[in-house]
Amino acid sequence: METKIRPVRLADVAKAAGVSHGTASNVFSRPEIVRDEVRERVKAAAEKLGYGGPDPRGRMLRAGKVNAIGVATAEPLCYFFDDPFARVVMAGISEACDRTGAGISLVSAANDEQLAWNIRSALVDGFIVFCLEGGSRLVELTRERGLPFVALDFGFDDETIAALGVDDVAGARLAAAHLTGLGHRCFAVLSLEFDEGGHGPVFPDRARTAGYAGTRDRIAGYLGAIAEAGIDPASVLIYETLNDEATTHAGLEFLFASETPPTAILAMSDKVALIALKWLAGHGITVPRDVSVIGFDGVPEGEISMPPLTTVVQPMAEMGRRAVEIILSFDGAVRRETLQVELAIRKSTAPPPR
Repeated sequence: METKIRPVRLADVAKAAGVSHGTASNVFSRPEIVRDEVRERVKAAAEKLGYGGPDPRGRMLRAGKVNAIGVATAEPLCYFFDDPFARVVMAGISEACDRTGAGISLVSAANDEQLAWNIRSALVDGFIVFCLEGGSRLVELTRERGLPFVALDFGFDDETIAALGVDDVAGARLAAAHLTGLGHRCFAVLSLEFDEGGHGPVFPDRARTAGYAGTRDRIAGYLGAIAEAGIDPASVLIYETLNDEATTHAGLEFLFASETPPTAILAMSDKVALIALKWLAGHGITVPRDVSVIGFDGVPEGEISMPPLTTVVQPMAEMGRRAVEIILSFDGAVRRETLQVELAIRKSTAPPPR
């Protein structure tokens, strides 16, 4: 039978060094109160026995606070680094954590089972949840932990979910009203997902019953402003994307194969809008002379694109900073806060061609 080797404990180090358990503990946690000679003796004994020091998780759990925030998404880990919206929000989270001395633990997974394990085992004081839309499982798992959490979106109507977000209807209305004010009458929407995994052409009636609230609200804002300008909302071409290059390219090919291609494109994210600018340039379609493009987010890349992107600006960094404040100062209240958006008019929008 194989004999299991017992791990070296602090008590073993104390015994080898000829000191009390309390003195040995102080060498690792409060070394300034231990005499130099005793401290060196304990460290020598620890090194000889192969003791690396107390497990910090135990100390933090005993204190009831780990001074770290989990940032969770159901997307792959690369989402935090690849998505321009996520990068700006993470900058705000990092700034707030640096200011308070809190740590950050990124939590994601390639599948549901791994996500469940990562959420349940994360050593954090609370969670900031990305991608709430379509992420009911993510919310369920964070709730099970019994820790405070805040979602960076109003993805559900459940008032028991703490959330930070913007008024998507109002933001979309700003975008569409800007374009109708310029004289556009022929519109297309490159949307985010209406339901999980969906992409392709979408009729306005289906858009109004989308499962994802953010997408549904932005469509409502776009079509509402378009209708107010006397334009039939049913004439608006809508293509559902996965917020990626492949489905955005497919959407643009669909739109410009139409008998009446749009003179104005409403993109539900800056990422989609920036992909569209490159595709249009590559196909000899000039922005904004031939078609205007407007985004939604306000990511830094939009300021330096060719041409600079007109967009609805969300206070993304402030969203991240505020989420950290809510977690670190949690008092049991469920907060749902709406942050303001504004329209940044740049060079990607202009009156339609004659």
